[in-house]
Amino acid sequence: MSRRHRAQKREVLPDPKYKDLIVTKFMNYVMYEGKKAVAENIVYGAFDILAEKKKDFEPVQTFHTALENVQPSVEVRSRRVGGATYQVPVEVRPDRRRA
Repeated sequence: MSRRHRAQKREVLPDPKYKDLIVTKFMNYVMYEGKKAVAENIVYGAFDILAEKKKDFEPVQTFHTALENVQPSVEVRSRRVGGATYQVPVEVRPDRRRA
């Protein structure tokens, strides 16, 4: 792997229905073999089911809350001190939390 340049982050476009970048990123994770329409049907169908079950909640807001609950806040990194290697807890960067 070349260490010359950092990889550029590509900007994703917001999804057409909710205009949300994180929903689009999740759709891209669900997408299999380039079938984005199928992934959209799966995600939007799940949001529709969520909207039917919880009428007073917005499905995208519930999705964001669920993502915040599952994303890690601390990870362990190896730190070499003398001849021993210690696992040191380090706070996770915000862009890595959603990766």
